[in-house]
Parts: sequence; C-alpha cells; structure tokens
Amino acid sequence: MQTQTHAPAPTSTAPQLPQVTLPRNPGMPLDLDWVARAQTNTSAIERRCATLPGRRSVKKAYQAAWLAKAITLIDLTTLSGDDTPGRVRRLCAKGRQPLRADLNTALGLPPLTTGAICVYHEMVATAVDALQSTGIPVAAVSTGFPAGLSPFHTRIAEIEASVAAGAAEIDIVISRRHVLTGDWQALYDETCAYRAACGDAHVKAILATGELGSLRNVARASLVCMMAGADFIKTSTGKEPVNATLPVTLVMLRAIRDYADRTGHKVGYKPAGGISKAKDALVYMAMIRDELGPRWVQPDLFRFGASSLLNDIERQLEHHVTGRYSASHRHPMG
Repeated sequence: MQTQTHAPAPTSTAPQLPQVTLPRNPGMPLDLDWVARAQTNTSAIERRCATLPGRRSVKKAYQAAWLAKAITLIDLTTLSGDDTPGRVRRLCAKGRQPLRADLNTALGLPPLTTGAICVYHEMVATAVDALQSTGIPVAAVSTGFPAGLSPFHTRIAEIEASVAAGAAEIDIVISRRHVLTGDWQALYDETCAYRAACGDAHVKAILATGELGSLRNVARASLVCMMAGADFIKTSTGKEPVNATLPVTLVMLRAIRDYADRTGHKVGYKPAGGISKAKDALVYMAMIRDELGPRWVQPDLFRFGASSLLNDIERQLEHHVTGRYSASHRHPMG
C-alpha cells in the first residue's frame, strides 16, 4: 500500500547559504572512541533502502510541489574538460530561470532558482559575474578534484584562489587513503586545514564513497569530517564508478543525525553522481525527510549534485500541466 507524503510548504524559494539561517558547524575535537563505535548493519540498511520507493509515493499536485522544491535543491553542475565561459554563462542563465516561464505560470509558482552553480576553479569568476544580484552561490570543486592527490600546498592554494574569485562554497575531496588505512587523525587534520583555508566559504566534504570500501568506513569518515567542521558531507565527485546510492545515503544521514543530537549543530547533505531522474530525486527527498525531518529538505541543508536531473524534472512538470511528455531537447539544461 502506498503512502502519500505531503511536502511542507516552503517559506521561501530563494536559495540561502547555511550561514544566513543557521550557525555554521564549528567542529569539535576528534573523538576516536566515537569513531570506533560507528558500525553499520549492511543487510538491514539494504532492506530499508529496498522498501523505501514502494512505501513513499507522491502523486499529482503533491508530486508537482515536491519536484518544484527539488529544483531549488540542485547544485547545477558542469565539470567537463571542454567547459567554456559561454557554456558556464548558459548554465547560470538556466540556474536563474530553471523552469520555463509558461510552466512556472501554469503551476502558480513564484520565481524559482537552483540552489547553486558548481564549476571548476577556472570558471568561478565567469559564474560569479553571471550570477550578480541573484543570491545564487557559486560552488567550486577544489583540492585536486576528483582524485585529491595533488601536493597539499597546491590544494590549499586552490581553495584560497577560488574563495578570492568569489566562490561561496568549496567542494573539497578527502584523501581516500586516510580512510582506507584508518588514519582518522590525518583525515581530521586535513579537513581542518581545508576548513581554515575556506574562511567564510562553506565546506562541502566529498567522501568519494564508492572508493571507501565499506559502509562502516563511510560512517566513520562522515563523523570525522563533521568533527573537523564540514558544513556539508557529500557522497561523490561524480567521477567514480559508483556514486550516490540509497544505502550510502542512509548511513550518511544517520551520521548527520547522531552528530546533531550530540553537538546541536546541523550539517547538510549532498548526494552527487547518477541522480538523473525526477523519481529518484523524490526518493532521496523522502528519505532525508524520514531520517532527519522536514527542516533538512531546504537548500541550506540539502543539495543534489546534478546536471541532467533538471531536464527530467522539467519534463515531468510539463506532463503535469499539459498531460503530455515532450522531447528532452525542449528542456535544454544549459
């Protein structure tokens, strides 16, 4: 039997950085006992995730409302070797008006924007210029993205350069070897250094969960990055063979919940890589609402790292308005 889950009515559709509405996560001293106690029951996690899509379903007007909300949660992303200033400006234009004007009007929605625009450092200045006066933050991937294996001083310098160019959020990549060898002090120190280099810019720590070996490692790495002051924890770079999955998401959300219960500080979550369908976005939103509550289904605490997801959401909303599906090329992402 399917249960309809009603989306909470948003108080504002404008994306906001976490520092606008919440105190930043200040971090805490590394607690190795807490890290060692973090365990996962893989079979139970997989059973929970397997049943979620069938138990949480939204239809008709409620589905349209949830999909409109999902638009405001997207970090609209281009991370390709052939990125150009023109492509980034088109992406920013789509971020400023992600839904066709006729659909926006037919749905009775206020103006929407995406949660952020995510680019390489080289394109930060272009994106910042294209988004002036919009309130849409620019996120830069840094620290030797995607492998995180450049010299440490280079990774720090890259963060500082992106912040100087106007990036308000920095998506850093952790050194996977620290997790795989259980060197939690090294991971903590590294993330603390990144946090310091970011200054007022928010830190989204990319765990590259598909390369961490186990769900237990995901849980422990999540805790360590939050202890070091990460404002968000993020699944993937989008470049790994396995990116965001529901089991990984459940583990990371429960780590966030444990951290909030113990410290009182809310940390955001960003699944990235492989989320390209509107129905998948709805499942992720249902899970985060179930595990953390409706407050987390807001742009300051939840983002999708995606590019093609917006296309499918727009197609689904056109179907809701007209009863017909259109070709994907009618909804260019950027």
